[in-house]
Amino acid sequence: MSTTNLTRTEAEFRSGLVDVASYDVSLDLTTDAATFGSVTSVRFTAAHDADTFIDFVGGTVYSLELNGESIDAGGYDGARIPLSLKAGDNHLVVTGTGTYMNTGEGLHRFVDPVDSEVYLYSQFEVADCRRMFAVFDQPDLKATFAFTVTAPAHWQVVSNQPTPEPVEASQVWTDPSGNERPTATWTFSATPVMSSYITALVAGPYDVVRDSVTTRRGEVPLALYCRRSLREYLDADNVFDCTKRGFDFFEKEFDCEYPFEKYDQIFTPEYNMGAMENAGCVTINEIYIFRSKVSDAKVERRALTILHELAHMWFGDLVTMQWWNDLWLNESFAEWASTVCQAEATEWAEAWTTFSILEKTWAYNQDQLSSTHPIVAEIRDLEDVESNFDGITYAKGASVLKQLVAYVGREAFVQGLRSYFAKYAWGNTTLPQLLGELADASGRDLDAWSAAWLETAGVNTLTPKVEVDADGTITSFSIEQTATEQLPTLRPHRLAVGCYERQADSWVRVKRIEVDVDGPSTSVDELVGNKHPGVMLVNDDDLAYCKIRLDEASLAAIVERPDGFGSLPRALVLGALWDMTRDAQMRGRELVSVVQVLLGAETHAGILRMMLNLLRQLTALYIDPAAREEIRAHVTASLRAAATAAEPGSDAQLQLTEAFATFASSDDDLALIQGLFTGEETFEGLVVGQDLRWNLLIALVTGGVAGEAEIAAEQERDATATGKEKAACARAAVPTAEAKAAAWTLLVDTPDLANQTIEEVGIGFQRVHDNALLTPYVDKYFAMLTDMWSTRTFHIGQSIAQLAFPVRLASTELLTGCEKWLQDNGSASAGLVRVVTEHRDDVARALTAQAFDAS
Repeated sequence: MSTTNLTRTEAEFRSGLVDVASYDVSLDLTTDAATFGSVTSVRFTAAHDADTFIDFVGGTVYSLELNGESIDAGGYDGARIPLSLKAGDNHLVVTGTGTYMNTGEGLHRFVDPVDSEVYLYSQFEVADCRRMFAVFDQPDLKATFAFTVTAPAHWQVVSNQPTPEPVEASQVWTDPSGNERPTATWTFSATPVMSSYITALVAGPYDVVRDSVTTRRGEVPLALYCRRSLREYLDADNVFDCTKRGFDFFEKEFDCEYPFEKYDQIFTPEYNMGAMENAGCVTINEIYIFRSKVSDAKVERRALTILHELAHMWFGDLVTMQWWNDLWLNESFAEWASTVCQAEATEWAEAWTTFSILEKTWAYNQDQLSSTHPIVAEIRDLEDVESNFDGITYAKGASVLKQLVAYVGREAFVQGLRSYFAKYAWGNTTLPQLLGELADASGRDLDAWSAAWLETAGVNTLTPKVEVDADGTITSFSIEQTATEQLPTLRPHRLAVGCYERQADSWVRVKRIEVDVDGPSTSVDELVGNKHPGVMLVNDDDLAYCKIRLDEASLAAIVERPDGFGSLPRALVLGALWDMTRDAQMRGRELVSVVQVLLGAETHAGILRMMLNLLRQLTALYIDPAAREEIRAHVTASLRAAATAAEPGSDAQLQLTEAFATFASSDDDLALIQGLFTGEETFEGLVVGQDLRWNLLIALVTGGVAGEAEIAAEQERDATATGKEKAACARAAVPTAEAKAAAWTLLVDTPDLANQTIEEVGIGFQRVHDNALLTPYVDKYFAMLTDMWSTRTFHIGQSIAQLAFPVRLASTELLTGCEKWLQDNGSASAGLVRVVTEHRDDVARALTAQAFDAS
């Protein structure tokens, strides 16, 4: 096992041995383009004499000094510095260099092609703080952190504490253009006691917008940072407004003041995730700076991301998990709390609808893979943690928390949270400590609930069993609960059943009852004697975490008249039909027909986004291959008609146009896309901004009617980092064997390619209308996996293993390839085995659905 892979056993030993007081870290960012100077001074006590180690990954160690005496640095293996400790107080000084990354891990370095300026940001979760300085890098070894940073004088330098005034430094820095620039030193005050993974450093000539918010602790400074070349697009007023609403909501809800001195949000380039909750110094993916009009769904997602990271300031930063097995609680709580805040304190009042169609759909899909795991996963080491940033950790956990709120009551749940923050502020906790506070507040014993929901894997299916007499009166109604043979646990569900009646052009809820479902069958006697209303919806209001089915009469009514539901029941109905399709209980072409009926009238941006995604997946994977071309043509025609008829300037018009472009393959459709791209054709009200231009051009390239000349011209027009990345995507989408081979080489065999460019090349590689272009890559995929994985960081290896997989082929040959690789590589990295296992499951499900669609 690599020494970068810290085990839980090692972490427990180290936390029993070491009590860390403080870190003083000096960084010199003026050395060269590949490395930076790093000096760590750490003070700690050892409980007894013992051998242990401190973490430092990917750097060079020049000298070590322990308690004033030099010690041999020869034992450093690139990940661990061995230490022989004596009981009592210790002072260690590690002098060396760190390595800049372009993978979105550690200290990431980016050069803006617009002005050749250098931008840095840190990303330390799970354990990449050790890529910047020497540290006992585990969440329960909290300490204070004081950073001293020498950098070019014209830069902004931002960390967890307020930025101090810089002092002129003696050295000079040579910029990427060869110019010598003066430097300065920033000496930050020590942080409060915190975990190493939420420390942060952001440095570069970022533009800044400042504001403040009134909180319980007083006036807290706010700031937004972004690259200079993006400043004109930064919607500061919207971001600040959302942030302030979050501050007010969370302080009231948690009855706990904001714990840090300031709150900065920095939009950073080439970012792997949505954002990261560094204490008082949140980094956010700069895709949330919109260069042109984007869908309302993306704006809503930005708001959720802002609130998610703000919620972490309390849950995660103020009170932190002891070990990574409670990562789910960290993320699930932030998901739940941010959605509550969004629904109750912002303009996004239908946030729970979006939660249902995005988060819960993600969770249901993940929970039906053979790689699923209990919410409280067994985290043996850091590789397990990295593999568990998934739909269980985030979305299922948040869904189950929502169910827990329904189970104990909102008032008791909030009271338990308040007690939890008051009791454990600045400390580390485990799940039982939170459940204990919730149990005390609610009077409910949560042990059995925890065992059923948190310690077992899988999703239950709830099916209504309805009997009616000759005039349609219900004579029997029960809810059947089932589980899979592999994951047989049946769970208690607190849920609602909604009764919907067709009135004019709408489905109107005429009755709603709440019921506790437990065991294999639960009778709902309150519905007996009522007329069947038309549609009966189990899990109305989406309180429970479960797959739902529809009774025969309800299904027939929905297929006949799918329109007219409110947004949340509409999302639940679509989700039920999607589950049935994936389970080969409804033909894919039938769901396509339902979605086509709804396309033109959909007003909820998130649901429209969901439907368009369903059309892509259905036509690529879940339709009988013999009928695929015909059905894709019908879908393309529907998208074209809906985009043409959409309200001018509307969100729907933009989303439908983008989707139509993705599907367009005929000469006539590509001619229209060409006209929109050149301006010779227009849709009234549609603004063809730069992002849409790239979407249109990539569609033209995929269709074979544009090539290198058009790509190069557009890259010159958009001479930004995004333009460079989108051009790489377009080149990978060229529908020739030579272009696909070049894309494969970039993706798989180019070790210094930046993370965001890898993402775009992978997307372009998969863009084909003729699946035969991907056929040569079945054998190549399995042949490259092990060597590729061994030479990349976890994130990059995982990205390539996902992006290079030719899933669109979904053939028995591809399935056989997955199974053979798994048989032959049982000892491979657990993270890689998981990726291939999930690919196998996806292909197997698609083949089953295709066969059912053809039957």
